[in-house]
Amino acid sequence: MSTTRKCVALSLGVAAACAAGGVAMLAPAAGAQQGPGGPTEQAGKARLPQLQGVNFIGNCRFSHRAQDDPIVFPGTPGASHDHSFVGNRTTNAFSTLATLLGGSTTCRRPGETAAYWMPTLYADGSPVAPLGATIYYRRKTLPRVTAPPPGFKMIAGDAMATAPQARSVTFWNCGIEGGVARSETPPACPEGRGNELRLHVTFPACWNGVSLDSPNHKQHVAYPMNGRCPADYPVAIPQISLIYRYPVSGTHDFRLASSGVYSAHADFFNSWDQPTLEGLVQGCLNRLRHCGQGS
Repeated sequence: MSTTRKCVALSLGVAAACAAGGVAMLAPAAGAQQGPGGPTEQAGKARLPQLQGVNFIGNCRFSHRAQDDPIVFPGTPGASHDHSFVGNRTTNAFSTLATLLGGSTTCRRPGETAAYWMPTLYADGSPVAPLGATIYYRRKTLPRVTAPPPGFKMIAGDAMATAPQARSVTFWNCGIEGGVARSETPPACPEGRGNELRLHVTFPACWNGVSLDSPNHKQHVAYPMNGRCPADYPVAIPQISLIYRYPVSGTHDFRLASSGVYSAHADFFNSWDQPTLEGLVQGCLNRLRHCGQGS
């Protein structure tokens, strides 16, 4: 898609209008109250503390492994390091928006047909399939958020990293019940259900409003600061945190397929059923509601 200043059609079932500079601005969700105290006013007066816990959550089982990456190496099977995929069951090197929309999903919500993947984890030289993934869609900006459009792609984290990355982007732990602090390297998790090793990767939450992708798959997005998006990235989108859960405890020789344990990264290809995604964004994030795994 051209990166000239064109408007991206963001809405399927939600009114949109293109503003100067190519940014598509969403109209309020159908039925939203516009008077004093209604959701739109509440969202407009949001403060950073109010955004804590405003989210909806995906729960997706492991689907498959492959040395494919339809974002970095589209149409070239076997060109990538090994990835572990959750969500859309059909994801491969030849995936497009159309093929993914036609695929089934391992996610709890039938409409969550998006594709998510991370480099495969190896423990003592053997690949470890994740049990699944917990996927948080959070509101991290004071301005109202917009659902990313169909076909939107992005990558978070650095596949070439040889030193610790910022913990705001990626870290390891053993879950809330594990009693282990966030770590730059995989910790020795205690045995027991709920204590499994976890890898977290958090994506940017600001978009330039123009490009569905960029040459390095990162230049079209940015992280917010103090609840605000940078001027060149004026469209706030949900912040996705992808958390893989592995059936591993104790001490092992860990590495990621991309390189060492510092090279954590993740990919997102938006092939949600778009009305479902927009309904969750409007009904949960823009109404400052914690929806969790429910509706």
